[in-house]
Parts: sequence; C-alpha cells; structure tokens
Amino acid sequence: MLAARERFAASADAETARLALHDHLARVIGTLEPRTLGTYWPMRCEFNPIDAARDAGRPLALPFCTRAPRQMSYRMWDGAAPRARDECGIAASDGSEVVPDVVLAPCLGYTRGGWRVGYGGGYFDRFLAAHPHVTAVGVAWSVSEVDAGDYAPEPHDRPMMLIVTERGVA
Repeated sequence: MLAARERFAASADAETARLALHDHLARVIGTLEPRTLGTYWPMRCEFNPIDAARDAGRPLALPFCTRAPRQMSYRMWDGAAPRARDECGIAASDGSEVVPDVVLAPCLGYTRGGWRVGYGGGYFDRFLAAHPHVTAVGVAWSVSEVDAGDYAPEPHDRPMMLIVTERGVA
C-alpha cells in the first residue's frame, strides 16, 4: 500500500488530486465545526491536511506518541512548524495536552465501511478507544482503497466516522 501511495504521489495526477482533497476536507471540517481539531503532520506521501486545518479557523492540536506505554495524546498547536518530536520521532507540538473533539487520521489504506489501515502501531485505535466521543475522520488518497473482502477488522480496530479522499467522502 505504501508503494502504491508513493507512486500516486509522484504521478502527474497528484497535484489535481491534492487540490480536490483539500477542498473536500475543508468542507467536511466546516460541517463538523470542531471546537478543537486534531490534525497530523504528514509523512511518507500522506496528504498534507495542514492548510485545510488552518483554514478552519479552529484551535489545532497535533498527536504526541509515547513508546512505553504505547499511547497517543494530543497537544495544542499554534500552526507553526512543529518544534518538538515525539518518542517515535514524529513532528509534534510542545503545547499543553488536550482532547480534540474531531481528529484527522492519515490512512495507509481504508475500506468504504470506514476501516482504516495504519502503520500497525495501534496508536489511533487506542486513542479512539479511550475517547469514544471523538469524531474520527480518515484522510486518504483513493488509490489506497482496500476491498472490504480483503480486510478483516481485528477486535481492537476502531472505525472512522468517514473517510475523505480526493473523490469526496467514501
């Protein structure tokens, strides 16, 4: 899935897709009207949600992961280049801890039923299990769609409320 996403991100269609995904994501965020929006700093050819998140005009937060115990929290973020790294080496905020009411989750893969395939660490699943009131929005390139028959959710997996791609809401 990562290789397919990398090929797509390097393709001639990527810029058009990026603009479309930005517009779809901005509309979804606007409809949800979060009090605090948990976003993510992109890596590995993930869609960059930062402009759409900033455009929402809502307080922002970035995830902060620890290895022991293996968990994820969010920290308030001012929208500037992150000044910290979490224990997994991912760009993070040095702000105060907060629980956003809406979070954006990057998807390595996804199903139309809202199941998210991540990198296997279970950080988002554990966060969502601990905070069931949080609205989770998956963000993915449509090339990352996995046929529902090829994906069997495990007991710890938590579905996204919806998945946003450059084609719209899946």
